[in-house]
Amino acid sequence: METPLLSGVLSTPEDYEPVKTFKEAKSVFWVESVKMWRIAAPIAFNMLCQYGINSVTIIFVGHIGDFELSAVSISLSVIGIFTFGFMLGMGSALETLCGQAFGAGQVHMLGVYMQRSWIVLTAFCFVLLPVYLFASPILKLLGQKDSVADLAGWFTILTIPQLFSLAFNFPSSKFLQAQSKVGALAWIGFVGLLMHILMLWVFIYPLGWNLIGAALAYNITSWGVSIAQVVYCVGWCKDGWHGLTWAAFNELWAFVRLSLASAVMLCLEVWYMMSLIILTGHLADAVTAVDSLSICMNFNGWEAMLFIGINAAISVRVSNELGLGRPRATKYAVIVTVSQCLVIGLFFMVVIMITRDYFAVIFTNSTSLQKSVAKLAYILGVTMVSNSVQPVISGVAIGAGWQALVAYINVGCYYVFGLPLGYLLGYKANLGVMGLWGGMLVGTFLQTLLLLYVLYKTNWNSEVEQTSERMRKWGGQEIKVEKIETGE
Repeated sequence: METPLLSGVLSTPEDYEPVKTFKEAKSVFWVESVKMWRIAAPIAFNMLCQYGINSVTIIFVGHIGDFELSAVSISLSVIGIFTFGFMLGMGSALETLCGQAFGAGQVHMLGVYMQRSWIVLTAFCFVLLPVYLFASPILKLLGQKDSVADLAGWFTILTIPQLFSLAFNFPSSKFLQAQSKVGALAWIGFVGLLMHILMLWVFIYPLGWNLIGAALAYNITSWGVSIAQVVYCVGWCKDGWHGLTWAAFNELWAFVRLSLASAVMLCLEVWYMMSLIILTGHLADAVTAVDSLSICMNFNGWEAMLFIGINAAISVRVSNELGLGRPRATKYAVIVTVSQCLVIGLFFMVVIMITRDYFAVIFTNSTSLQKSVAKLAYILGVTMVSNSVQPVISGVAIGAGWQALVAYINVGCYYVFGLPLGYLLGYKANLGVMGLWGGMLVGTFLQTLLLLYVLYKTNWNSEVEQTSERMRKWGGQEIKVEKIETGE
């Protein structure tokens, strides 16, 4: 049980007192900020390293040839992102369970949940295997040229071992995140990136293995990172790990349902932006449109890694506080994190607006393409603001166990409203990529507004009670909580 952190704000070890003065609000803001960034910074760094592994692979392959560059880029950005998003979503169920169990003091259950996730995610690797085996015809159906699709499909098959590494990578990382032991994740990710660069150079240049060497380095790095994380969990986390147990096979179906809800929630978001790239490829001036959009998406992707770290951090904070039976602390953590992220998003938007005529120079010497990117800079800036708040709310949803509700909201806002609106503006109104992106961005804003409304109406006392029931049902003990006043 925690000790009071703020004199006059925390009257008991259980929860905050209502904040009534500016001084108390400032104190809560500072303490919650420190708690969040201690978790978010290492996770964001780890995600940047993982993002860097893909980027570095593409950079090295680009020096083999343009044809190889196109094939590998498509393999990693379409098939790779599809499976990465699905497996990350499946693993995110562990954020809910491990975070709440840790907060409730049921630390011994974390190892059981991690093993259960290993079983479920490995099984779903076999479900996803046909996507890898038939990547070539799938890419052809999506409109890729036969020659590029064939080479991309061949490279995708070579990276099948990397798919199975994700079944151990994500559960072990969520296991560590729930306990705020995220420093190890940052170091493992950093060393993994350095080793990957070294292996790519050795396999491609001195050994001359080209694409086979790139795929081999990709597989070895992925498994090396996963094994290192598992070894750290088993060797240095004795409170949460008590050895292999048959209890991991209990409540498997309930775990599958929660994992699938998490996967659907996340994948609907990942695939939404993938569909923007696919639709842009069918516009009249497709080459310029896709190139300018790709440059914007690259900047957007680097920003997204920061907010994925914050997403994981607020998920840990929410699940831990609910597990501790502290509804008001949960509420304050959400308010502080959302407000901070909005400010960060506005900062990135201002930077993009100021540099809109220049930042494309990093990627291209083409004056016409630079002008095309400058036109998209306005909508890129607005997207960065949207991306600052939306992932945080999704993290709250994961921490609280609202995955199914968010999945329904995503379907309605993204695919019933946003995607058709983007199609109408892009194709029927002849607004091109601006229309496509703008319409889909409206869908994202609608989703964000609905999730903000859900947060506003949330009864955190009720969420604590549901957490208590979940822990009791899946092996924990009931959480005792003193309810807060209505409206607090």
